[in-house]
Order: sequence, then structure tokens, then C-alpha cells
Amino acid sequence: MTHLPDVPLRSAIRGILFDFGNVICAFDHGRFLAALAPLCGQSPEALARRIVDSDLPRAYESGEISSQAFLAGVSERCGFDFPEAPFVQAFTDIFTPIPSTFELIGRLKPRYRLGLVSNTNPWHAEHGIRTTSVYPLFDAVALSHEVRAMKPDPRIFATALERIGLPPEACVFIDDIAAFADAASELGIHGLTYTGPQALRDDLARLGVAG
Repeated sequence: MTHLPDVPLRSAIRGILFDFGNVICAFDHGRFLAALAPLCGQSPEALARRIVDSDLPRAYESGEISSQAFLAGVSERCGFDFPEAPFVQAFTDIFTPIPSTFELIGRLKPRYRLGLVSNTNPWHAEHGIRTTSVYPLFDAVALSHEVRAMKPDPRIFATALERIGLPPEACVFIDDIAAFADAASELGIHGLTYTGPQALRDDLARLGVAG
């Protein structure tokens, strides 16, 4: 749900679960395509049709294919054998920190258990997620390619709850995609749709979360 009723609640919240993309860090696939284009002599628009609009990203994020299989699949679709090192550099250099969320995570850490629930792939996890300064603050991490289930699949939320050691009603989940927040709500988690830092602070305050 995007907004909670404007009713004060006695907080029983003990855990805060965060999505990564466009909640903790913004991302821009255009940067990846623009960096890849000079390597193969194709336009970013053509590469978008061959890569982003294909089933390869979903298969990679769901754990169905390996990093090497993903690279091979992209190379085949683009008709160019991309060297791994420059490809990975271009593929993972898409994230920009959202300072307000970094600050919020730091403020919440002393009082709440924190978790990360993200649809992502091994290279983004290694080079874009685990390298952020806030990653060590998470008590539980559930990544789609490891769990082999992507949001809104209930299994990824169940894994996050198991790892954070809390029941659903004691947790908040924050995602920029309303359907994913709603999926968490259906499991008894307090789902919030991220629309900006002030709205998030207001929604957390209505749940009694001190941040």
C-alpha cells in the first residue's frame, strides 16, 4: 500500500525490510547500454531491444542461468563476443546512492533488525549491492537469484522472515513497486510503497517506527 491511514499506532514493529533498486540506490540501465554500445558498434536502442527487452535479465535474476550463461546469451543476441571484464564494468556501473535512505538505515539500525529483499543477479549483488556502505548493517538478506524466487513470489518474503527471525506482523517492507509492497501485505507484513523520503518517513511514523 502506498499510504497508511492517518491513525496513530502503538508500534510492535521490530524489523524493517528494504528493497534495493530505487529505494536504497537508484539505477539507470541507460548507462549500461551507453557504455556497451562502443564495444560492439550498436546503438543503445538496439541493445535495449536485444538485452533489456529479452527474457535474459529475468532468467539471470531468478537464478535459472549463471553469469557466464547470461554473458553468452547477451553475446549471441547481439552478435558480438563481449569480453567479460568490460561487460561486467558496464553492466554493474548503473547504481547511484539515495542519501536519505542511507541515512535512514543508519538511524534505524540501533533499534530494529534490518533486512534486504531484492530481485537481483550475481554481478549486481557482488559489484553494486555488497559494496555499498550500508550493506553490513543488514541482519538478513534475501536475493532472488540465491533464493530462486522473485518478488512477488511469497517464497522470497518467507526466506527474509526466516532469516531475520521475526513474524510478518512485526516487519515493514519498503519497495518502489506497489505490487511488491502489496504482495508483502498479503502475507501480513506492513507493505509500504516508496515514493520519496518524506512520504516514507511519514508512513513509518504512522506505524510508530522511530527513525
